[in-house]
Amino acid sequence: MDKLSIIGASALSAMLTAPLFAQSSASCPAHHDAVNARGDHVMGFDHDKTTHHFLLTTTGGIIEVTANSDGDTASRDAIRGHLQHIAMMFADGDYEAPMLVHDRVPPGVPVMKEKKKVIAWTYSEIANGGEVVATTSDGDALAAIHEFLRFQIDDHQTGDSTEVSNPGH
Repeated sequence: MDKLSIIGASALSAMLTAPLFAQSSASCPAHHDAVNARGDHVMGFDHDKTTHHFLLTTTGGIIEVTANSDGDTASRDAIRGHLQHIAMMFADGDYEAPMLVHDRVPPGVPVMKEKKKVIAWTYSEIANGGEVVATTSDGDALAAIHEFLRFQIDDHQTGDSTEVSNPGH
């Protein structure tokens, strides 16, 4: 086979398989169920009793989790403990938890690890849960945070906007 045929075969193969990779992994119910099961184990609370939100901001983003029921103090406390831990882990460049939940390295993680000194991860309590706010003034780190959060929105099927906003944080 000559070089042109090999290049042509590779290009054809890429064109035929591209739509498969372009499709959201979250559109597969088995994948989403597996993410939820691993998430329940890793995070320490039931995804059916809680709500996740991932927000992209002009300076980074926000990971917000709340208990669905005001009286569910067990979920609220588990959320708060998990998010405090996540803020510390992410600040240290440790993204093991999301890798375990998603069974792969989420997009943006390699750059966030490399840029850990220019990203601040701040935990705070909110009504019925907690949030972790990521902030940076570094353009590459900001792009990586946004890439990571867009992946989270897709893989957790939160329905959150993938557009950047500024919710006051």
